[in-house]
Amino acid sequence: MTGASGAAVPILMYHAVSPDPAPATLALSVTPGAFAAQMDAVAERGFTPVTAAGLAAAWRTGTGLPDRPVLVTFDDGYEGVHRYALPVLARHSFVSTVFVTSGWLPGRHATGGALDTMLTWGQVRELAAAGSEIGGHSHSHPQLDQLDARRLRFEALRCRELVGEELGTAPDSFAYPYGYSSRRVRTAVREAGFAQALAVGNAPARRRQGPYALERVTVRRSTTPAGFVRLLEGRALGRDFAADRTLTKGYALVRRARGALRGHWI
Repeated sequence: MTGASGAAVPILMYHAVSPDPAPATLALSVTPGAFAAQMDAVAERGFTPVTAAGLAAAWRTGTGLPDRPVLVTFDDGYEGVHRYALPVLARHSFVSTVFVTSGWLPGRHATGGALDTMLTWGQVRELAAAGSEIGGHSHSHPQLDQLDARRLRFEALRCRELVGEELGTAPDSFAYPYGYSSRRVRTAVREAGFAQALAVGNAPARRRQGPYALERVTVRRSTTPAGFVRLLEGRALGRDFAADRTLTKGYALVRRARGALRGHWI
């Protein structure tokens, strides 16, 4: 796997990094020790982390990627990303992309609904200063493909505005909550000003997916060391994520039916 324009690139999707996560985040969390071992594996196998914006820019121009690029991404904005992941990333001089749900972070714009302890805006700024790209993950983490046009526009725009206000620069990258998107959602994210967006898919990212549908692979608490290497190498992912893909197809049918009943174009 190389950084050539047509090659596959693994995009690792993390959520909480914590020794004792809240029950709601347990399955999609990793322990600090597991995260450290996984980043050691990234380094030992010669992968070089890049940001979401860096990958998209390189694929737009056809240049600029290292030989073995990988993306380390975090969704939601849990406090453990700063406490536990940042020191590990710094030790390896690795960059990452952190997608924050702006309304889940504490402060005057908080909406409530956060599943665990979240980053403060000060910690978000420290992550950015340390080399992490800060991206958007909506304002209140809804299923975007189930929203009407007004609410959909608000979720994308409000998140981008608040991150821009807090960091001084509006984010370029977006990750769809739950990985759910549609043509209508992708259009709204683009019109809000985001230049690229990440889904899930549990497959390596490829240039042909387009900048608003880049796929990622899920790292969870049950991911074994051997399983993590398969994620990096893009090997046997069908076996690792067969159950996920079956559920995803079922959810897609349900969401399309709900959207049609509500008059939303999916």
